Amino acid sequence: MTTRTLRYLSRTPISELKSVPARKVSDLRALGIATVLDLLTYYPRRYADRTREAEIAALVEGEEAAVTAEVVSSSSRRLRGGRSSAEIVLDDGTGSLTCVFFNQAWRARQFRPGERVTAFGKVSTYRAKRQMANPLVDLVGDQTGRIVPIYPQSGKSRVNSVDLARYVAEALERAGELAEPVPDHYLRDLGLIGRTAAYRNIHSPETMADTDRARLRLAFDELLRLQLLLVRRKRVLAASSVGVVHDTSPGRLVADFVRRLPFELTAAQRRAIREVACDLARPHPMSRLLQGDVGAGKTVVAAAALLYCVQGGHQGALMVPTEVLAEQHYLSLRRLLEGLMVPDTGRLAGERPLEFELLTSRVPPAERARVLASLASGQLDIIVGTQALLTGDVRFSSLGAVVVDEQHRFGVEQRAALAEKGLATRARAEPDLLVMTATPIPRTAAMTVYGDLDHTTLDELPPGRTAIATKLVSWSQQAAVWKRVTAELDAGHQAYVVCPLVGGGATEEEGWEEEPDIPAGRDEMDGTDLQANAGGRFAMDTTTARPPPRAAADERDRLAASDLAGYRVGLLHGQLTPRDKESAMGAFRAGEIQVLVATSVVEVGVDVANATVMVIEDADRFGIAQLHQLRGRVGRSAAKSYCFLLADPVTEISAGRLEALVKTESGFELAEIDLALRGGGTVLGSRQKGRTDLKLASLGRHRALVTRAREVATDVVDRDPELDSPLHKLLWDEVEVFVSEEERQFLFRS
Repeated sequence: MTTRTLRYLSRTPISELKSVPARKVSDLRALGIATVLDLLTYYPRRYADRTREAEIAALVEGEEAAVTAEVVSSSSRRLRGGRSSAEIVLDDGTGSLTCVFFNQAWRARQFRPGERVTAFGKVSTYRAKRQMANPLVDLVGDQTGRIVPIYPQSGKSRVNSVDLARYVAEALERAGELAEPVPDHYLRDLGLIGRTAAYRNIHSPETMADTDRARLRLAFDELLRLQLLLVRRKRVLAASSVGVVHDTSPGRLVADFVRRLPFELTAAQRRAIREVACDLARPHPMSRLLQGDVGAGKTVVAAAALLYCVQGGHQGALMVPTEVLAEQHYLSLRRLLEGLMVPDTGRLAGERPLEFELLTSRVPPAERARVLASLASGQLDIIVGTQALLTGDVRFSSLGAVVVDEQHRFGVEQRAALAEKGLATRARAEPDLLVMTATPIPRTAAMTVYGDLDHTTLDELPPGRTAIATKLVSWSQQAAVWKRVTAELDAGHQAYVVCPLVGGGATEEEGWEEEPDIPAGRDEMDGTDLQANAGGRFAMDTTTARPPPRAAADERDRLAASDLAGYRVGLLHGQLTPRDKESAMGAFRAGEIQVLVATSVVEVGVDVANATVMVIEDADRFGIAQLHQLRGRVGRSAAKSYCFLLADPVTEISAGRLEALVKTESGFELAEIDLALRGGGTVLGSRQKGRTDLKLASLGRHRALVTRAREVATDVVDRDPELDSPLHKLLWDEVEVFVSEEERQFLFRS
């Protein structure tokens, strides 16, 4: 029998299938299906198990169930407040069931009387009649006694799940046996089924267990392709890139720095500095991810890395995403580095003070010219800045190392441009790169998204940090919050109040994270177990109108005139001028402002030890990581600190993340919870435009599989670095099918 490769299927247009009418080709393209490979990787989002269906008469109130029945009638009506509802009445011969959809009037037109559908949701009773609110409903046709795949559908496309199942059946029949790219011994060790069986079982299973085995195998394939890319990239860089060999001997500069610190380094910080030093001493560029929880001391490790660079006669750069964060880092480094001396044979004393400067868009022209001249001549050792460092007039004498903080906020080209500046300097080498994030990343996600980087984790906090009492408070109980705030202010402390909006409907630069509106019966293919979770995700009360979010500018005025009248209340957001932002932040640091009403611009890097209370308004509109970062602005002294989450969450997901914040202060635990809530299906996010997003693999549920995929990829590349042996050539060919050269460069440079 002829075996087909995925490359062959990727070159076969969908129009070659006899079951696909010409009029449906454009509709399929609207779903992202242009080739047979696109069709076979358009996986069912759930299944209707027609072998185990409940009868309507046997439904139990409060329980989730799936029923298949005939549509009897459909209607829609307008509700008060501009809202609407649609109703579909089903009957299976044992009784009737009403499916109610709020704010989805189009549902009344989606299904016609006489059609057979499967509805999945939680059963309730309304006016003595059985009903489901916002259930998943899909057209299934007359397919009694079998497991029916339900495919993702779009309201804009006229292709339904029954059509897709028919097209897939022909594609599988004509494809025959699919070429197997993974060597048999790996499949045996992992207990995975073959490629052909996997595609057949995911689209046309005989049992639900078949679907589980198929998804596991295809999820492994997704992870293995990414890991092969990243592991091979790491090996290529180690073998070919020319880096700066830094002097990391126990020199005076780094030793003086550590000795002058007003605190003892944690064991994790010492370990991190050793790992960075080992990287810097090697002839190829360092590519290391440094992650740690809020307040874990990443800045000290970054400072040591930059000082090792200066110790060897080179320059270092620290790039951050915002002016507020740049200024905060500059002030922190000034406290840490002031008084350090650098060897200089041109000076009579044989040394000179360490020189470091700040460069942002707010630096006056004359001062900017002076800084640039010092940088180009080599008199300036370390520069801290925003993307202003990327402009053409910024030239280094010998750039040896780059530290990028909160790197996820930078674009691909921005990060690459700063690294490439090193090639144009006296060093004539690619600078060492240390990327930092204060947003803890689950191990599986880090292994996948940052798989070509070495990882260092600061897993302990310095002494002196106090626990933060975190409480979720309903808006109706907010008076108690402001009472606590005023008590802290009267005790001489300061407070933050964070809002999701600037004012006038504008969001902050990084935005707030509103829960997406997902119509019932549809979901993104995010790797979650939709059949198990659908009832929980969609059984929300959509009849409750959500109040508009608070805006920082308006809230500052309201608080100053009411709850916080008599106290000095300031305002900070990203749309202020640079001068006004620095003025507000400077006044808060100096204690001239007691309460800073701000947007998420204070999320990272802001360090005011006297601030002991944080109030986050509309907290359910932020993500877990952002909330954790915001909370980290307090608790920076020995004084007891508080974080109040003001919200009335309207979805189970938003309620879940707020409850998680209350239960734990560990950023790593929160990262795992966040991954579980989100599903982690599209780990590469908007950076990837091809087929590389994980459709089936879940970094939360498939943790062991991620690790095994990494192990297999490492073993394969170590045995066959070029992946050109007959055993591995097909495996690499599939990587190239799924990720184009352009996309690979985009991924690597990010």
